[in-house]
Amino acid sequence: MKKHPPPPPRDPHQNEFAIIWELSEYPFKLRAGDVFKFNDRLCRVVRVNECSAVVVMNLPVRDFKTRFDKPVRFQPSPRMFRISPQSDVPILNRRSRR
Repeated sequence: MKKHPPPPPRDPHQNEFAIIWELSEYPFKLRAGDVFKFNDRLCRVVRVNECSAVVVMNLPVRDFKTRFDKPVRFQPSPRMFRISPQSDVPILNRRSRR
């Protein structure tokens, strides 16, 4: 991860602007590798940038019988979609900091 430059010197009489100079540790809520639930399905964040987070959701296995009563099962390819990197979803696999 890149190191942030040191913050500029602050005027002690202007404390209300101090928050502008402090850079956040990670600017987005979602991170690559996060897992969350969407429509009762588990979803994994693949990558995150400033405008979107790419998410992969596995689809359920499809079971059916053919015309000749032969059972067939197949796994459809995962669905990819994009959401905001600031989305307010409960993340299931991130550990809390101590």
